[in-house]
Amino acid sequence: MIPLILYDIPSKLEGNYWCHSTVRPRFVLDYKGLPFRVEWVEYPDIAPRMTEIGARKDKLAGGKEMYTLPVLSDPNTNALITDSWEIAEYLERTYPEKPIFSNRSKGLILVFNTAFFDLGRAAVTFPYLRVSQILNERSREYFITTREASWGRKISEFSPEGPKREEHWAIMKGAMETLKEWYDKEGGKWLMGDVFSYADIIIASRLFWFKKILHEDEWERIARWHDGRWGKLLADVEKECNEV
Repeated sequence: MIPLILYDIPSKLEGNYWCHSTVRPRFVLDYKGLPFRVEWVEYPDIAPRMTEIGARKDKLAGGKEMYTLPVLSDPNTNALITDSWEIAEYLERTYPEKPIFSNRSKGLILVFNTAFFDLGRAAVTFPYLRVSQILNERSREYFITTREASWGRKISEFSPEGPKREEHWAIMKGAMETLKEWYDKEGGKWLMGDVFSYADIIIASRLFWFKKILHEDEWERIARWHDGRWGKLLADVEKECNEV
C-alpha cells in the first residue's frame, strides 16, 4: 500500500504537529493502521500549495470559501479530500476495518460535531493567543494579521492577564462541564459507552490542542478538572489510536 499524504501546519513544538483540525485525521489514520506521511505547509503557503495540487476550497461558517488544512491525498485511489470531517468519511468508506462510525452513528456524530463546535466557539479566545506563540515566524505573522483583522483588535488584547483571562477560563470550564454531562449519560469509557467512535476523536483532538499550545501549568489545570477526567481521556484515545 502506498502511504497516504496528510497536509499539516508545522510549529516550533517538538514533533511539529499541534492543530486540532489536522490531528483528527492523524488519529483516524493511526487507529485504522494506515501508512501515511506528512507534508508540512506554513500558513501563507496553504493557498498556493493547495491550488498547485488541485485541492478544493473549504466552505466555512457564513458561506466563505478558502483553502484550509487538513487535506488528505490518497495515491492508492487518486482521491484528494479537504476538511477533517470529509476525510473521516472517506477513510471509513474506503478502509472500513476498525470502524469509527459504528452502529450507523455517522448522522448522530455529525450533529454532535456541530454541537461541540458551537460549545467550544466561545472558549478559544485564550488558546488563540497561545497559538500565536508556537508557530514558525512566517505562519505567526500570517496568523496574527488575519486574526486581528477578523476579530478587530490586537492579539495582545485577545485575553489579557487579569479579570478577562479568568472570564475565559470560566467559559472553558463551563464548556467542559457540559461535555462531562454528555459523557456521563452512558457511563462508559467512551461517549457511546463501551464503543469507541469518531466522537471521542473529536474531543481528544481539542484536548490534544490544549496540551500542545498551552503552557504546562495551564494544560494541567484543564487535565485535572472533574477528577482528572480530561487528561485520562486524551491518554486513552492516544492509546486506542496507537499514538503512544
